[in-house]
Amino acid sequence: MSVQKVVFGFGAHSGIDDGPELLRMVEQADRDGLDHFSLSDHPYIGRRLDAYASIGFILGRTQQISGFANVTNLPTRPAPMLARMVTSLSALSGGRVVLGMGAGGLWDRISDMGVPRLSPADAVDAFEEAIILVKKLSGGGPPVTYQGRHYQVDQIEPAPVAAPPVWTGSVGRKSLAATGRVADGWIPGHAADWLSDRYRTSRPIIDQAAAAVGRDPHEIRTVFNLPGRITDRPLPATRDREGRWIGGSVGQWVEELTEAVLEHRASGFTLFSPEGGTQDLVSLGHWATEIVPAVREAIAKEDG
Repeated sequence: MSVQKVVFGFGAHSGIDDGPELLRMVEQADRDGLDHFSLSDHPYIGRRLDAYASIGFILGRTQQISGFANVTNLPTRPAPMLARMVTSLSALSGGRVVLGMGAGGLWDRISDMGVPRLSPADAVDAFEEAIILVKKLSGGGPPVTYQGRHYQVDQIEPAPVAAPPVWTGSVGRKSLAATGRVADGWIPGHAADWLSDRYRTSRPIIDQAAAAVGRDPHEIRTVFNLPGRITDRPLPATRDREGRWIGGSVGQWVEELTEAVLEHRASGFTLFSPEGGTQDLVSLGHWATEIVPAVREAIAKEDG
């Protein structure tokens, strides 16, 4: 069998006062061989660090790890400027950027920043146009003219840098179909995992939309936001009564994630704490130095 390269990372809060600790955690994760770190993008919260300023600063202090906003607050970051930002970060970091994309969720707060409110349908249309335009404004070639409903550019020179992979936080049917047509990865919403109804009913929409435009659905990775405890001893049950993953020992994590990859097409995991925030340093160490290497080894054996 052939398994898509599986990526492992962690998610972190980015409060103004958390900067030094955030930097220490990402630098350690970089040394430990994790693939990515993720920060949320809520520019209307004054006590948060700006996601992209933080990502750029951290990439300058690391060597291998990639950064991404999980997910970019697109309505406050217009696509042509977003394209310039991510291609610049990619050029400066040696390609260590992933573009997380969302249509915009908290519209009351977004509109408080002076951004015109869009209907849900229009927001998804703008989201798909934005992904298309970011890719057009990347990778070199002749000047780009694009006339969409939400974005228009006239004879704009694309950056000579490839567009980063685009992972979306799509939830609704229309947004999921857009992911299938134009994106490179999907992050299931609300921490849904590979055994959830959300995953089972949503992933086929992505696959069908991809196939309809001639894309191979298997090239669109699924990267799970995965909260859970890492415990010293095995738990009697690793899922709650509703079937949600709650965590377990290192061995239980390894068994669960290996099965997720081999049986359910998982191709990435971003670790969060059970409360949805940053894991503690001890748990992050177990993740990076015990769980991730063991899962990679198990996958390699099956793939070999």
